Amino acid sequence: MIQSQPNKYLENSIQTASPAQLLVMLCDGAIRFCKLSIEDIRKNDITAAHNHIFKVQDIISEFVITLDQSLPIAKDLLRLYDYLIYRLIQANTKKEIEPLEEVLGYLQEFKETWIQAAKIVNSQRSGIQHG
Repeated sequence: MIQSQPNKYLENSIQTASPAQLLVMLCDGAIRFCKLSIEDIRKNDITAAHNHIFKVQDIISEFVITLDQSLPIAKDLLRLYDYLIYRLIQANTKKEIEPLEEVLGYLQEFKETWIQAAKIVNSQRSGIQHG
């Protein structure tokens, strides 16, 4: 019973999150798995590194799938996502840390961008509701 509580909390958080909040959650997961894969390579745990890198790739693939193609920035974001997946494949194939650190930097920037975007959207909604 106790073990299901965190899952219910997470499930509720996901169901009530705004699109920007969901992107922040995905970034958090990708950042966590990217850091874990770096640690795995340092510990020479190749299987764990492989699995964690694949999880980062899956999250970036989710960014691609959910990207609104009608946005002017979509084409540039797709190119960037493709590059990140390419770097993850390099890291996974050669078990190198440097490409992972590069991807991690981008993921952290994405997260900060989405946090700022969520704040802007929330402040605009507050202005509309109070105005």
